[in-house]
Amino acid sequence: MARALELAELGRGRVAPNPMVGCVLVADGEVVGEGWHRAAGLPHAEAEALAAAGERARGATAYVTLEPCDHHGRTPPCTEALLSAGVGRVVIATLDPDPRVAGAGVARLRGSGVEVEVGVLAAEAEKRNEAYLTSRRLGRPFVLYKTAMTLDGKIATRTGRSRWITGERSRARVQRWRNELDAVAVGVNTVLLDDPLLTTRLDGGRTPLKVVFDSVARTPPGARLFEPDAAGVDARVLLFVTERASERRTAELEARGAEVVVMPEVQGRVDVRAALAALDRRGVSGLLLEGGGTLAWAFFEAQAVDRVAWFIGPKLLGGPGASPLGGVGVAAMDEALTLTEIATETLGVDVLVTGRVRYPAPSAGVEGA
Repeated sequence: MARALELAELGRGRVAPNPMVGCVLVADGEVVGEGWHRAAGLPHAEAEALAAAGERARGATAYVTLEPCDHHGRTPPCTEALLSAGVGRVVIATLDPDPRVAGAGVARLRGSGVEVEVGVLAAEAEKRNEAYLTSRRLGRPFVLYKTAMTLDGKIATRTGRSRWITGERSRARVQRWRNELDAVAVGVNTVLLDDPLLTTRLDGGRTPLKVVFDSVARTPPGARLFEPDAAGVDARVLLFVTERASERRTAELEARGAEVVVMPEVQGRVDVRAALAALDRRGVSGLLLEGGGTLAWAFFEAQAVDRVAWFIGPKLLGGPGASPLGGVGVAAMDEALTLTEIATETLGVDVLVTGRVRYPAPSAGVEGA
């Protein structure tokens, strides 16, 4: 199963809206076939492994990182492929919460006389596939919030400049996340202040969908985020606006190549939950949130941030404001959001703190919860 998880990892950033899946076939103590899901629409991991094994799949044990599907989509059901090949035993890391699967794959296999075991390396499999699992369970993308601040808690100088708080190694890590996740999101203030490209500058990398939360369509049509990436691939830009956005400006942005989507409004800004549901419907399973403090707090209010990646650069800027988080904040310490699964890492001279967000109970009063 550990090998199957390694194989599944090869599909990271390329399979959405599908899950990453790896499969290893073992017969008489020997690996006879391996496979992984490479991209949506291509053969599933089980099909690849079975093709590699050929006749040696008969009576073999299949180790699969996610429950085999039992429905027709862009590819045939994996349960049928396993049964047709005569596999005798299937070991599964974790069940698939997709309503079209959700135990049906296990039931089909067991009902056909195949021995099935579930739960081997389940925790590791869940963590590796947390974007897909979040999408299927919550109907929204998995959200990683990335921010960088100085030792005194600033994300910019008093004139609004933020390049660069952290060093090259930290910025390279962000490039890796852009390559792996399906979309990157910022607020319009970030576009106006920093004019970012939001591209992935890695050899063989893929620039994600660029998402801008822009209530009244202030994004300049000449912004750099509309430019092709280093490989010449045209930018994919999605702007979420409200009904207050002018038709003239939205038409200009659409002429520039943007997809402009009108969203419901909450407290004068785009409804985060509605926007995330719209992204999920577009097949976005994982989102990197790089916006400023106001947009970030709106995501936290909506309980829509799953993990944080908090870079700390050894610099001091002084002055008021420029906090990583804006909004009204909480009133009492027991209303604070806390982190679990905390890890710290040194990247050059910077420190990176990551963790999963734990939200207080609704009665504790996080606004918007």
